[in-house]
Amino acid sequence: MAAQDMPSGVMLPPKVLVIDREYTKPGKGGGPHEKSEGAFVSALAAAKWPTHYLAATAMSGRPRALFMAGYPSFEAWEKDNLAYEKNPALSAVLDRDNIADGELLDQVQISVYLYDPELSLHVGDVVHSRYFDIQHYKIKPGHRAEWEQLVKIYQTGFAKIPNANWALYESYYGEDNGGIYLAISRMTSLAEDDASLGDSKKFEDAMGPEEMKKISTLSASCIDSVQDNLFSFDPKMSYPAEEWIKADSFWKPKTAAAAKPAMAAMPGMVAKKPAVPAKP
Repeated sequence: MAAQDMPSGVMLPPKVLVIDREYTKPGKGGGPHEKSEGAFVSALAAAKWPTHYLAATAMSGRPRALFMAGYPSFEAWEKDNLAYEKNPALSAVLDRDNIADGELLDQVQISVYLYDPELSLHVGDVVHSRYFDIQHYKIKPGHRAEWEQLVKIYQTGFAKIPNANWALYESYYGEDNGGIYLAISRMTSLAEDDASLGDSKKFEDAMGPEEMKKISTLSASCIDSVQDNLFSFDPKMSYPAEEWIKADSFWKPKTAAAAKPAMAAMPGMVAKKPAVPAKP
């Protein structure tokens, strides 16, 4: 997930998050997809493109890759798309690479989400992360207030649990639009998953019976469905900033082209296949 580099060094989640989901055909994921995506990385590096994206592949659910591009505003996303359109040489290369990549894909979806800092917990540096746990919530129409109340209770209960963290995003555009929320949690190792197995018990003990009853009532009232999936970052398919590569060599695999240009003062990331600008 793209992040804005603040003076403290802490990477904050971007306000606007564009997720390009690529569902691969059977047998076309892994190496073949990495090789195809490497062409995009090489083209952007050669063009010294100033904005960046991260890629992660699914470890559960349907085989797919997520390409996550972040922007500080919709205007920044629009400017990025306009810059792409004004670069015919890069456009031609990426169009060619898109055709080759399309042979590996079964389906593509692009969704846009907005970050909600008031409903997030312990957000921090993603540079040294290796995994994202993404919980996908569908909220019943007309029950947003109850949902927000529920999340705030969870914030209170998990505030003192060391590894508990999530950046909450609300759907804004795309097929995922309308009452969809993503709780994106970072992990440096799956050992953190092992350590978190007892967190629910700690949470229940901290809340007490009455508060847990309230949680149960709110959940039944506002949540229509929830799905949890694990994703692993893939540096070979990512186009990270030079600052990220300097901070962690994980982002510069030996077989991948390095991302050469530095980001602007308030950086975001660009989708490898630029989408149309946001609707007015």
